[in-house]
Amino acid sequence: MTADIPEFNLFDNTKSIYTRPRMLPPAKISGTTLEKTVIADGCIINASRIEHSVIGIRSRIGYGSTVVSCYIMGSDYYETIDDINNDQNKGLPPIGIGKRCYLRNCIIDKNCRIGDDVRLNGGPHLANTETELYTVKDGIIVTRKGAVFPNGYVV
Repeated sequence: MTADIPEFNLFDNTKSIYTRPRMLPPAKISGTTLEKTVIADGCIINASRIEHSVIGIRSRIGYGSTVVSCYIMGSDYYETIDDINNDQNKGLPPIGIGKRCYLRNCIIDKNCRIGDDVRLNGGPHLANTETELYTVKDGIIVTRKGAVFPNGYVV
């Protein structure tokens, strides 16, 4: 979907795709280099670089993060400032991707909490495996819905 003329072309007038309308603000992107990336409504992105990726609705990506060849499903709702502060008091990262993270070859399910300095580096070097937080299949890391990856977690 991120190629210049993809096989599954969202912009083909002869093959309409219908979605239900969401009254979301436009995506807000700051200081990010984008290369062949599709971004949905309502995202807040401060990443360093995103390439060959699809970023779903209401996604939050923190400063200094890099996302390569990923599908990030986003979240079902926005957290308020009070929610984020309460989460921090409980030791939970906010919903989304934290600061200085590196994600490659991942599918991040909805409502995941990925802390700061997390490295999810998928590829052929990883064996197929299954854990409480994620599954690896053919080198692709697939997170569980609502999974929480604490600061500094590495795959």
